Amino acid sequence: MHNIAEHHNHQRCIDDAMTRARELCHSRQVKFTRIREQVLACVWANHQPVGAYTILEELAKDSSRRPAPPTVYRALDFLLDNGLVHRIASLNAFVGCKDPSHRHQGHFLICRQCRNATELDTDIINTAINSAAKQHNFSVEAPCVEVVGCCAHCKEKRDSE
Repeated sequence: MHNIAEHHNHQRCIDDAMTRARELCHSRQVKFTRIREQVLACVWANHQPVGAYTILEELAKDSSRRPAPPTVYRALDFLLDNGLVHRIASLNAFVGCKDPSHRHQGHFLICRQCRNATELDTDIINTAINSAAKQHNFSVEAPCVEVVGCCAHCKEKRDSE
C-alpha cells in the first residue's frame, strides 16, 4: 500500500479510529470486546477494503487458536451496526468509517490499481439520490455510491512510466 499523501501518518489513522470506537461504544453503553477491537484494527490496517476471510487469516496469525468465521462475522455486524465500518458491496469487503459520530451511508472512490478506498464526505450525493428516487416514487433504504477509477498517486505513477 502506498501512503495517501507523502506526509500521511497511517498509525495516527489507526489510533484515532480505535479511540473514537472506544468512546462511541462507551457513550452508547455497548461492549467493545477484544475480538471487536481486533477486527476493527484489521479493517484499519490500511486504506484498502478488507474481506472477512482476510481478517480471519490476520487474527489467526496473532493467536494460538484460529477464530471461527461466525466470530468475525458477528464482530463485523457489530461494527457495521455501530457505524464504525462500511461495507463495500462490489468488493464484499469492509473499510473503516472516518466519522462514526453520526450515522451515514458511505460513498467511495476506489482505486482499481492500489485498491485504496476514499470515503466521500458529502451530502450532495445523498440529496441527488433522494431527489431522483422521489421522482420515481422509490423508497431509498441503503444509498451507496462506489466509483472505481484511478487515484492521483497511481495515475501519476502510470503517467511517468
